[in-house]
Amino acid sequence: MANVLIIGATGSLGRELRKELKTTNHKLTLFSRSVGRLQNLTSNELAIEGSVMNPIDLVNILDGQDIVFAALSGNLTKMAEDLTAAMEESSVRRLIFISSMGIYDEIPASVGVEGNLRNNPALKDYRKAADIIEKSQLDYTIIRPGWFDNGTNNYEITYKGEEFGGHDVSRGAIAKLIHQMIDNPNLYVNESIGINRPE
Repeated sequence: MANVLIIGATGSLGRELRKELKTTNHKLTLFSRSVGRLQNLTSNELAIEGSVMNPIDLVNILDGQDIVFAALSGNLTKMAEDLTAAMEESSVRRLIFISSMGIYDEIPASVGVEGNLRNNPALKDYRKAADIIEKSQLDYTIIRPGWFDNGTNNYEITYKGEEFGGHDVSRGAIAKLIHQMIDNPNLYVNESIGINRPE
C-alpha cells in the first residue's frame, strides 16, 4: 500500500488514474482547486482543496505521502519550481510528472514534426518544467504522452534520445503505466519516457 497524492485530480488524467486505482489498497489524496467537482469518493480517497502555486498548501499536502503524481496546466515552469522545492524540503522523493511529446524534438516525420519544440513554441514551458525536474534531487519520472484519446489501452515506451513511436495514446494506457510505477516505485526512476499507442 502506498499513500499517493494526485495533483490535478479533476483533470482527465487525474480522473482516469482514480478509476484505475479505485479497487486497490492504495490511499489516494485528491488535490484540486475545485474539490466540489470530485464526486463519489471511495473509502480510500480523501479530497483536499488547494493550489500547487501556494507553498503552504504544498507543504501541508505532502505530509505523509509516498508518491506524487502531477498532471498540471498553466504556468508549468513555476509549478515545477514550487513542487520540486517543496518535495526536496519534505521527506517525499517520488514524483511522476506529466509533460508532452516533442519537448526534445523527438517526433519523427512519420508521426508529425510539427509537434516538436522547434516548431511549436507552446512546448517551451513543458521543456523548462522538465529541465527543472531533471535537475532536482527527486526520484522522478517524466511521462511524455502522445495526444490523449479514449482508444485501446495498448502502449509502447520510448526513452529520452529515442524517436517517438506514434501520435496518440489513451488515457487508460497512461493510467495503467502510472499504476505500474505506484506498485513498483523504482520503475523508470530518473527517466523521461514517451508513451504512445503502437501504429
